[in-house]
Order: sequence, then C-alpha cells, then structure tokens
Amino acid sequence: MPDTSLLAIAVSLLYLGSAACIYRILLTYRNTQGAIAWIVGLLGLPYITVPLFLVFGRSRFGGYVKARRMGDQSLSELLDRFEQQKTSLSTPEQEHLDKQLQVLCKLGRQPFTEGNQCELLRDGEATFEALISAMEKATSYILLEFYIVRSDKIGQRIKSILEHKLSEGVQVWFLYDDIGSVGLPRAYLTELAKAGARVASFGNGNIRRRRFQINFRNHRKLLVCDGKVGFVGGINLGDEYLGTVIDQEPWRDTHCRIEGPAVTGLQLAWLEDWNWASNEFPDLDWAPEGKMPGDERVLVLPTGPADTWETCALFFLNCINNAQSRIWIASPYFVPDFQIVNALQLAALRGIDVRIIIPEKSDSQLVRLATYSYLVQANQAGIGIYQYQPGFMHQKVVLVDSHYAAVGTANLDNRSMRLNFEIMAINTSESFVSDVDSMLTEDLTHCRKMTKQDYEGRSILFRLTCRAVRLLAPLL
Repeated sequence: MPDTSLLAIAVSLLYLGSAACIYRILLTYRNTQGAIAWIVGLLGLPYITVPLFLVFGRSRFGGYVKARRMGDQSLSELLDRFEQQKTSLSTPEQEHLDKQLQVLCKLGRQPFTEGNQCELLRDGEATFEALISAMEKATSYILLEFYIVRSDKIGQRIKSILEHKLSEGVQVWFLYDDIGSVGLPRAYLTELAKAGARVASFGNGNIRRRRFQINFRNHRKLLVCDGKVGFVGGINLGDEYLGTVIDQEPWRDTHCRIEGPAVTGLQLAWLEDWNWASNEFPDLDWAPEGKMPGDERVLVLPTGPADTWETCALFFLNCINNAQSRIWIASPYFVPDFQIVNALQLAALRGIDVRIIIPEKSDSQLVRLATYSYLVQANQAGIGIYQYQPGFMHQKVVLVDSHYAAVGTANLDNRSMRLNFEIMAINTSESFVSDVDSMLTEDLTHCRKMTKQDYEGRSILFRLTCRAVRLLAPLL
C-alpha cells in the first residue's frame, strides 16, 4: 500500500506546479480562448495538463527578446543604419509609400527599399537551380537558414557545394531548426563543421538558453550570398520539392530571388537568429557597393514570438482589411483564429474577391480535418476555398489587389501567427505582382472550389471529428 504522506506530497507539488503555470498564463497570455482552455485543463486534469503546458504552453520567447532588439546594441545600431540608407523608404514623409505599407515597416522594424530586382521561382527545380548558382558564385560568405534539411540527393549536393566553397576560402554559416531537421544525421553536420563551416541549431545551439519546448520553431527558409543576393520562400532542402521521392506526391512550392538593398533585411533576420543560437556576431557586408540592380520596392518582414506585437497575425489582418478588390492567399495550412476568420468574412461581405488556396492532399490529417469545419462560415460570407489537386501545395503567397504581393514562410495557422519565427518578402513592383497573379491564376485552374456540402454532406461522425479537431487549432 503506498505511503499516504508521499502521495499527499506528490499531489500538493502537482497542484503547486499547476498554480505556477496558471500564474504564468495570467501574466503573459495573448489569446483569451487559449488561456481559458489551459486554465480549465490545469485545474481539472493537472497530471495531464502540467506536462503538456511545459512542452506546448509558452506563447512568448522571452530569452530571444532579451538577446535580440531590446538587449543587443549592435543589432539595434545595424537596424538604425539600415533605416537611414538612401535606398530606404520608411518614413511618413515618403508620400509614395501609403499608410498600409508604412505600418508593415513599423511591424517588422525594417524599411521598404528601392532599387531591387526580384525573380519569382515557381517550383523546386527553378529554386534549387538558382540557389546552387548563387552559392557557386559566392566569393566571400554564404549564410543559410532552413527549417528542414535532409541528407538526400539535394541535401548532399548542397553540402558538397558548401564544402567546395569552404576549400576556396568562402566562409559558411549554417543554421537549422532542430525540430524540423530532427531526421538529419549527425554526420552531415559534423562533416560540414570539419570542412570549416560554422554550424548551429536554433533550438539547442545555445546550451545556456535551452528550454524544454517544441514550440518556437524557426520556420524560416533563407539564403544570402555575399550580402548581395538572397532567397526566401517556402522551400526547404529536400528532394520532395523536386518530385523525385518514390511513393510521395510532388510538392508545389514557391520561392523568391532578391538582388539589391532588400538583401540587407534578409541578412539582419539571419543575424538575429544566429546571434541567439550561437552568441556570435559575424562580420558581414552591410553596405554592398555598386549600381542598384533594379527598380522594385521590397520589404523583408520577419515575424515571431519575440516581437512586441503579434506581427504575423497583424500582417495578415492588414492585408485583408485594406484589400480594395481582391485578397488571394495560398497556404498549405488553413486553421485561422477568429480574428482572421472575421476579417475574411468582412472582406467578402464588402465585395472583395477572397480566395484561399489550400492543398487537397495534406501532410497533416489533423489540419485537413480542421479545415473542413470552416466551410460553412466561408461559404455563407462568399469566401472561396479552393483545393489544389495535383500533389501537395506547400507555397505561402499573398496577393493584395494589384498593389503588392508577398512570398515567404507564413501559414494561415496559429503556429505561424504566434509560435513560429517566419519571414515574408513584400514586393510592390507591377511586374512582380503580375507574375504572382499569373502564377496563382494558373494554380486555380488546377483547383476544385469547395462548398459547404463538402462538410454538411458528410456523416455526423466526420463533422463531429472536424469540430473536435478544430479545438486543437492552437497546437496544430
């Protein structure tokens, strides 16, 4: 028979832990519904909810805040210098930069820059060809940051190129996310490090800052070469984006190549993450010389749980609320919170062409089920939800009127809005916006428009399952 005194101590400690978690929630919560759900669970089932809260519960990345903009003078000085460059357009007196774009500058604390040249990369083949070409031409340094890195054919090819460039004296900094790249063999990283690359993990690289958390993933995918050429988008380093994985649907994704002053924005986002992961501050080129390569205006918008505001959610709300004729969003994961749903409904009700492109085939069955629960609300307001048919659509693209387009890593789900570190490149160029328009229009020809019958016409068990899964939206 168990010792009752030990049992009483264990129960007391459990409820003390539960009280500590509730105290933390009350001080830091941003989402009322999520906070209430956690508190109910902590009071009613503490032996289950306390461990879950330790893994999933935090909504702010406090250590990163201190290491980042609020505490690192060098980073702040670089941000200030970037805002003051002659190519930067971020102040209210810039009449040609309207208010909805100015607010995005304030959200990301980065300026729009002019003089850029961007190329829309519509698939994995075009993206890897451009990535490899840029790395092979690098003469000073290469900065990489990817959520998922695989040791498959494309992963090995990237590694081989990096090792070759290292032998030529080019410096390489390689940052990866330990959760996204959980399957990456240790040998891959060891061999890169032996060749001279600086390698760091975003989650576990800084031992003093480790947390028992699988939230706060670094979902960014970016590459910078010599401070002059940069890439950002939805494509990780893996064969699935080439459609060469046996017994796997081909992936449809989009990336963007940027040349010009906006690359400094990518480099700053990378540097913040690298400084957090390694406590190092590499000496990089912050004022690339030479003629501006183009005439496109671009803003790099990093978002994450270390921001003062819920920057990613506010980005989407700004896009939706300011749309005048259309808002098209492509996202593999559509599990929005009530703010985004309400904004989409209001946009559709005022006559805006609202289209959400999602995949029919998903890599997350839970997300797929949750998405069905939004169909009735969407159809009633006139929101069009389109399922992309051929393969798994993984792109993250936003098109607002014919005004601007954004390509990057942010999804329409809670993780991107509040938990992940994301990054978007926003472009106001007429030619770039036209290219995005053409790409999404082509994608829509491969889509099936969903109706409320896709939900209401299914069994009661299916509908109950969808609604139940939707309750898990904060964790999906």
